[in-house]
Amino acid sequence: MYNEPVLPSGHPDFESEQQVIFTVDVVSKNLVQAGYSVRHLGVSTDPQVLLDGLRDLRPDVIFNLFEGLPDQGTTEAFVAGLLEWSGVPFTGSPFATLSLARCKHLCKFLFQAVGLPTPDFIVVDDAPVTECRLQWPVIVKPAQEDASVGLDQGSVVTDQTALNDRVASLLKNYGPPVLVEEFIPGRELNVSVIEAPELRTLPVSEVLFVPDGPDFWPIVTYDAKWRPGSRDYEATPPKYPANVEPKLSERLGKLARKAYHLLGCRDYARCDFRVRPTGQPYLLEVNPNPDFCDLAGLAGSLNSCGLSHTQFTVDLIQTALLRGSSANGTNLDGAATPIKTRRPRLLTTRKEVLPVTTLRRRNRRKQKAS
Repeated sequence: MYNEPVLPSGHPDFESEQQVIFTVDVVSKNLVQAGYSVRHLGVSTDPQVLLDGLRDLRPDVIFNLFEGLPDQGTTEAFVAGLLEWSGVPFTGSPFATLSLARCKHLCKFLFQAVGLPTPDFIVVDDAPVTECRLQWPVIVKPAQEDASVGLDQGSVVTDQTALNDRVASLLKNYGPPVLVEEFIPGRELNVSVIEAPELRTLPVSEVLFVPDGPDFWPIVTYDAKWRPGSRDYEATPPKYPANVEPKLSERLGKLARKAYHLLGCRDYARCDFRVRPTGQPYLLEVNPNPDFCDLAGLAGSLNSCGLSHTQFTVDLIQTALLRGSSANGTNLDGAATPIKTRRPRLLTTRKEVLPVTTLRRRNRRKQKAS
């Protein structure tokens, strides 16, 4: 199951929405090769498509690749909630986790509450910002977007005037709230946490920053993730695994596991850190639904420790089948028989064919975290 792209080709966030089509193709091939019968269910603005698919086709398990609609990011969590309500086993994190993680500012309050180091921040609901108590420079982000949407080289500001201009722009384009965060100079490191089925952290990966002029801020912008050939993309090559000292690697792993449990993640997630030159790490955010494409950051971290993206895909389906329906799941057809006792059937959905024949997969020479 996946989100059907709805943005027109000229939209500034068009690329981030297209990636899921390629990911569905990869996941489908992996599961078919493993002997599973696979169908595709694309969901966009009408939730009835999902409800009808669950009611009529009664899948045994769903590989959930739904990332939310671009103008309704909360639908990422809502779809997981409907799956939980239906009682159909599915891969990935549950509703509560996806809903919470979407609100970066709320997560940061939780990080602070349990002692997880995170950059100092303020939350802004309107402009202008009357006072910024943080030290300059600061980085300004939409508080409820992901995949670096809303981030570019103008996101880092060094004075009050620039801050007010940036906040006003984000409020206009994405709405409140806006997260204003202390900019942490240093390395950008990522730690993926998986359950296969035991919980483990994968080797630390890194987004390298190639110096590219005085106006270049070392951050992972939208262009850096989604636009090959752009300056930011070429200036931010990933490294799997990163060259980190054992003590730092151990420290990051402990922080990542603590954050994973704090937000109630399941199956897989990625934790993003900035690390000062002094070695002090800061947790930026937890992504419980990172890009699952075989060219993305999670796959790169799997490969760096000898794990196959193909096998991990199959493992997730097997784990979801063993996990079964949620404790409070209810069959939509009103049947009293639990889902796990139905006639065995592998993943089936409304659509027989994924509409990818007219799309060409981007030739990306490197893996990117998103």
